[in-house]
Amino acid sequence: MNISDQIVLVTGGARGVGAAVVRAFAGQGARVVINWRASGDKAEALAAELGDRVMAYQADVADRSAVEAMVAATEAKFGGPITTVINNALDYSFNGDARSVLTDIGWAEMESQFSTVVRGALNVIQAAVPGMCRNGGGRVVNIGTNLFQNPVVPYHDYTAAKAALLSLTRTAAGDLGPKGITVNMVSGGLLRTTDASAATPDAVFDLIAGMTPLRSVTTPEEFADAVLFFASPWSRAVTGQNLVVDGGLVRD
Repeated sequence: MNISDQIVLVTGGARGVGAAVVRAFAGQGARVVINWRASGDKAEALAAELGDRVMAYQADVADRSAVEAMVAATEAKFGGPITTVINNALDYSFNGDARSVLTDIGWAEMESQFSTVVRGALNVIQAAVPGMCRNGGGRVVNIGTNLFQNPVVPYHDYTAAKAALLSLTRTAAGDLGPKGITVNMVSGGLLRTTDASAATPDAVFDLIAGMTPLRSVTTPEEFADAVLFFASPWSRAVTGQNLVVDGGLVRD
C-alpha cells in the first residue's frame, strides 16, 4: 500500500521523534493519528499545523481500554482501519548524570519503562491487528535504541525495555507474517535534539558525532525517513528486522 493511502497511528506523536514521524507521514499524504498522553498542547498544535488529514487523540497506551477506544475513534474519523502502527511512546529523559545506577535502581523504575514501551506496544498491536486483517495486511514499526549494542551510558530501565521490545518485534513478525503484517524496528542513537535528549550536554553530542562515519549526530527528521521505508511498499519482503539509524556509529 502506498503511504498516501495509509492510516497511521503514531504513539507519543506530539513531540521529539514522534512529531518528526508524524510530519514525515503527513508530508507523504497519509492520514495520521497523533497519540498523546500528557502533551496535549503540542499534539493539538501539530494537528492544526498539518490539517484535516491529521487528528490528535489522548490515550495512555498502557491502558488497553483507552487504546481500543482510540482505534475505534480513528476508524470513525478516517472511514477505515489503521494500516500502520508506529510504537514510539516514551516517558524518559536522557541525562547520564541523573540516571539511577544498578546498585540503586528500583523495580518501579524498570516497571515504568516496561509498562509504556512493552505493554503499550502490545496493547496497540493487539487492538490494531483485526483492522489490518480486514484490510489485507499492515505495517508495525517499533522504535528502539542502539544502546543494547553500544551501552555507552547504562540506562538500565530504558535499555532493558527496548531490548524486550526488539524480542517482541521478532516474535510478532512470526505470528503476524501469515496475515500480511510486517513488524520491524528502527533503532536510533542519541538524536539532536529532542525533548528526551535536551538534558544532554553539547560535549556529548560532539563526541558522538566524531565517532560516526558521517561525523554528525542523526536528526529526528533523518530518523523518520527510515521509519517511512518500513511503512512503504519497498519493504514488503522485510520483517522481523532491526535497522540501526545512527550515522554508522553501531555497525553490527
